[in-house]
Amino acid sequence: MEEEDIVIVGAGIAGLTTSLALHRLGIRSLVLESSESLRVTGFAITLWTNAWRALDAVGISDSLRQQHIQLQGMVVASSVSCQPASEISFKTKGNRGGHEVRSVKRSLLMEALERELPSGTIRYSSKVVSVEESGLFKLVYLADGAVFKTKVLIGCDGVNSVVAKWLGFKKPAFAGRSDIRGCADFKLRHGLEPKFQQFLGKGFRYGFLPCNDQTVYWFFNWCPSNQDKELEGNPDKTKQFVLSMCHDLPEQVKAIVENTPLDSILVSPLRYRYPWEVLWGNISKGNVCVAGDAFHPMTPDIGQGGCAALEDGIILARCIAEASTEKPSRVTKDKAGADKEEFKRNEIGLKRYATERRWRSCELISMAYIVGYDGKITNFLRDKIFSVLLGRLMMKIREFDCGKLCIS
Repeated sequence: MEEEDIVIVGAGIAGLTTSLALHRLGIRSLVLESSESLRVTGFAITLWTNAWRALDAVGISDSLRQQHIQLQGMVVASSVSCQPASEISFKTKGNRGGHEVRSVKRSLLMEALERELPSGTIRYSSKVVSVEESGLFKLVYLADGAVFKTKVLIGCDGVNSVVAKWLGFKKPAFAGRSDIRGCADFKLRHGLEPKFQQFLGKGFRYGFLPCNDQTVYWFFNWCPSNQDKELEGNPDKTKQFVLSMCHDLPEQVKAIVENTPLDSILVSPLRYRYPWEVLWGNISKGNVCVAGDAFHPMTPDIGQGGCAALEDGIILARCIAEASTEKPSRVTKDKAGADKEEFKRNEIGLKRYATERRWRSCELISMAYIVGYDGKITNFLRDKIFSVLLGRLMMKIREFDCGKLCIS
């Protein structure tokens, strides 16, 4: 049995951000990752202003900025007319300064986080299968038979989280839609404007964002039928399906899909956690908590899943560090008493994190669901009556500031 002060399950965005933020504050952690190497599923991720503030806090933002172009605005058009229905400029100032939006290659983001961690922080091929209590500690069991004893356990293990299940969360619900994602690399410059462009069709949404002068990230989400199940695991059919659905779009737009290699196309169902589960569930319990998709899986309609995971990491690390510096409630000399005091401090830190993130996460899940839901009444209210209000709310959501990595 190995002992660690802090064990993080999952080397995704939330797990690595939390580990790096803790490292910046002088606190060691061990990250257990089930895969054999760094996970880069998804190809690219849209990072809004709130995400860049988190990346600034952990000190890896500059290199990512140099490798990705800044987007100047967002255009939404009908798939029938292809004429812009609405356009938002990212150049306008928000309440806390200018907006910053970039489509970032997931591999470069993950590598930037990993590169700054001390050697040996991530243990690959370490699939967690169960969690048990052992007094004031948690025992983490791996598929290979290894066992870790830890003072703090953080679940960043995605939508099928073992840690979230231990805390009492149910499996995330199917949103009734699926998502196809792809990444196209052009040999020469693609010639696209530095804008986030979306086309809304009958029952589907297609969008694309340039990452740099040669790479374009695109997505297509729709409500699948039983016949569409055959698309999963068949990138060739998936590619042809997207092209058939987008036949009325401009040739330049279709060229993005046509230039996408089959191994750069991914199909996945969209899942989310019910907002009331986040409001009333155990985000933390004793010395255990969850972050990222293990905590607040949401649909991608407002582009905040990864951004929220980055926020989680900064705030969680800060709460743990602040709690660790607090004076003990009583002076004790024996080890059992010291362990109990440390457990209380860790519990306080995780509770503060849960309190700070509960309403924010509920807001994001709810907003994403409303924006993406496809129904006649909802569409009418969203597009005709509340469109301006929703637009303002979404920009406000994306201006969130997670704060610096400093202990007050």
